[in-house]
Amino acid sequence: MRNRRTRCRTLAAAAVLPLVLVAAACAPESDGGSSATDPADSTSPSADACATDTLPLKTDGQLTVGTDSPAYEPWFVDNDPANGKGFESAVAYAVAEQLGFSKDQVKWIKVPFNTSYAPGAKDFDFDINQISITPARQKVVDFSDGYYSAAQAVIALEGTAGAEATSLDDLKGLRLGAQTGTTSLTAIRDIIQPDTDPAVFEDTNAAKQALQNDQVDAVLADLPTAFYISAVEIPKSTIVGQFQPETGEQEEFGMLFEKGSQLVPCVNSALAALREDGTLDGIETQWLSDVVDVPVLQ
Repeated sequence: MRNRRTRCRTLAAAAVLPLVLVAAACAPESDGGSSATDPADSTSPSADACATDTLPLKTDGQLTVGTDSPAYEPWFVDNDPANGKGFESAVAYAVAEQLGFSKDQVKWIKVPFNTSYAPGAKDFDFDINQISITPARQKVVDFSDGYYSAAQAVIALEGTAGAEATSLDDLKGLRLGAQTGTTSLTAIRDIIQPDTDPAVFEDTNAAKQALQNDQVDAVLADLPTAFYISAVEIPKSTIVGQFQPETGEQEEFGMLFEKGSQLVPCVNSALAALREDGTLDGIETQWLSDVVDVPVLQ
């Protein structure tokens, strides 16, 4: 979603339940600012270069897609990326179809979040797992153009000190936590800069449990995840507010590729077509709902 939307898509509580949204992976770690794909990756490929039978794939005739397990909602549904349900599953299959693959030609493999952007060869054609596009990561992996613009959100239990915060400064004295290797954790350390070191959790489930156990005053997650947590998983919690972790930049999620992958321009062309015909917006509306007002923390 490289058109840098100024609005943040979120999950209205009324839309969350019917759409079976279940919580959630945090936004991936911001290693130094959201950034577009390298210019060389953004050039328009020829039709022949992106013909299905000529694509540079790990396995001929098969599109191999990586993501972590568990795969959280609203990005995936029922921890089953292959069912086509959830925002990122639907986006992956839409891209696959645009590239000429049927659903049964798409194979999903498990790729731990923290290893997806490590240097080296990959077993997948691309990975889709709320991975932020950052300059540091672009040194060792390649990204597609962005397919979703993300904001960070702060979640606290109602009636607690965390719920009373109205600014980023108000968060400094609180016990904060987030999933390891995520932009949420980086935002705590670099933007909020709390008085005490943040609690670091292996996954979002552990972070949510810590919040309920009063081990932290608030946790950070991407905004769609935060809406599901507060509306469904922890009904007595509230979204304190939202903020962009990168000054002047809209943080974006991109599909991740092995460095030097020749598949990137073809995926970018597929994303451009899906954006142009409204498919991406339709998928986002279905799985992430429409705009809901959330206070902006400054």
